[in-house]
Amino acid sequence: MFETVRNAFKIKEIRNGIIFTFLMLIVVRLGCQLPVPGINRDFFAEWFSQITGDSDSFSFFNAFTGGSFENMSLFALNITPYITSSIIIQLLTIAIPALEEMQKEGEEGRKKLVSITRYVTIGLALIESLAMAIGFGRQGILEKYDALNVILVICTLTAGSAFLMWIGEQITEYGVGNGISIVLTINIVSRIPDDMTSLYTMFVAGRPVAYMILNAVIILAIILVTIVLTILLNDAERRIPVQYAKKMQGRKQYGGNSTYIPLKVNTGNVIPIIFASSIMQFPVVIAQLFGKTGGTSVWGHILRALSSSNWFNVATPWYSLGALVYILLVIFFAYFYTSITFNPLEIADNMKKQGGFIPGIRPGKPTSDYLTKILNYIIFIGAVGLVIVAMIPIFFNGAFNANVTFGGTSLIIIVGVILETLKQIESKMVVRNYKGFLS
Repeated sequence: MFETVRNAFKIKEIRNGIIFTFLMLIVVRLGCQLPVPGINRDFFAEWFSQITGDSDSFSFFNAFTGGSFENMSLFALNITPYITSSIIIQLLTIAIPALEEMQKEGEEGRKKLVSITRYVTIGLALIESLAMAIGFGRQGILEKYDALNVILVICTLTAGSAFLMWIGEQITEYGVGNGISIVLTINIVSRIPDDMTSLYTMFVAGRPVAYMILNAVIILAIILVTIVLTILLNDAERRIPVQYAKKMQGRKQYGGNSTYIPLKVNTGNVIPIIFASSIMQFPVVIAQLFGKTGGTSVWGHILRALSSSNWFNVATPWYSLGALVYILLVIFFAYFYTSITFNPLEIADNMKKQGGFIPGIRPGKPTSDYLTKILNYIIFIGAVGLVIVAMIPIFFNGAFNANVTFGGTSLIIIVGVILETLKQIESKMVVRNYKGFLS
């Protein structure tokens, strides 16, 4: 591993890319500490502490922003508007023919979609900034609740999100890996030391030596098992064999080779969890922004059931019904997202045009039906795997009050981005006859 890192730094292109990425990430972390003007940070810290004690709606958002929302910094919105807009554009390419055509135009079409995504990102950032400025102003968190201060907060938060989007694009072009994904990953990783400190204080510090060792081993084992499951889930795939018929053109023979269609078990990656979490938390976030927590009313109990911080708590077991809704949503969105991003009929038609076929399956509709059958099977397995990885941290948070911000979603993102970045570096090194990371 260390030899591979040393070899990577011998290549000027890779070395410059790694250094550039590192410097950009320093800028990101510095921006997460710069305060937004016009907001009373003491009042905000008190408000944030109160709402995170009642639910985890903003804890999830805070983890994705690397604590910048908790600090109410320049990057409080971070890249979440860009992630949301990317998902929206990806979904709209199925519903809007013009966007679908752009997607098929190759590099030029991709540039147009990226440009549209930027504009949607700015629009979402403006909407989110406006909602926050008005919501905070009504609760006395702004230093002055007037038009000038509201505009100042909106412009600052929107500019911070736009600047981070630009940094992500620069990392993609001049650094290593996908810039947006790397920024998101460094945000999540920055919260892990605080989480480890919290676990140590809660379960290890001040206890008899035997209990300290036992609790530390259990915590490390749970983390290790979750990481291993995440890696297996990320890399698992079903390979469908494909054979191409032999063709004669003049005196030369073409085709006759074999390949395969790799169907990832986790076809939707982390998207189903993000969709499910967003739907569960949306009513809670809106209620908290406008100070309508519901108290002891029926609405208040429903809001608590939607929050994962109340699941698996023996004192309030019926709130765990929210976990069942969450599981069903993850499974539903796993099927939904895959259905709009993978078209078995199109794959079957392309194979038929190129003279390819799956051994034992006739080309055309039978191939499409076969792919659909296999896909439905592995989607369910992937969704169950997603649920297990996501629910392990939630279960221990609720049952043992292990208050940590990272969860299954965070681990899937971290593992996926690290593996993808290593593969990208490896591919550049292989060209230069160096031994890769993953060999």
